[in-house]
Amino acid sequence: MAINTVIDIPASPEVIWDILADTDAYPEWNPYHVRVEGEMEIGEKLVVHIEKPNGTALSVSPHLMEYARGTSLVWGGGPTGIFRGVHRFDLEVLSPTCTRLHHTEVFSGLFISFAELDAIEPGYELMNEALRERVTALHGGAARC
Repeated sequence: MAINTVIDIPASPEVIWDILADTDAYPEWNPYHVRVEGEMEIGEKLVVHIEKPNGTALSVSPHLMEYARGTSLVWGGGPTGIFRGVHRFDLEVLSPTCTRLHHTEVFSGLFISFAELDAIEPGYELMNEALRERVTALHGGAARC
């Protein structure tokens, strides 16, 4: 099962990356991933605290899988074949002043049908919009590309 969201943000990938990769500041603006603990180094274990729009709160412990400045941030975890999630933030340049964020997660394994996944996509959309608002508030510019 895959969840795919996108949003166009009126800024360069570098500007967006600086906010997206600054997980210490997530409590200030991120309504979904409200806190991320751990070192942003490949292979390191993170603790991601989530507040879903339906009121459910949980923490997950993925490992950082990819950290390519200005391009992609990926974490994931869980036992392969049982229940695994890979969460991606990918930045695509549309113009010098507009970047598309692809915010996705792919779930796999036997226990997908038992997982509460229905509030994830609305949560990603809330986070995407909050990221665009944060970029605009900190760096000015148009509200839309």
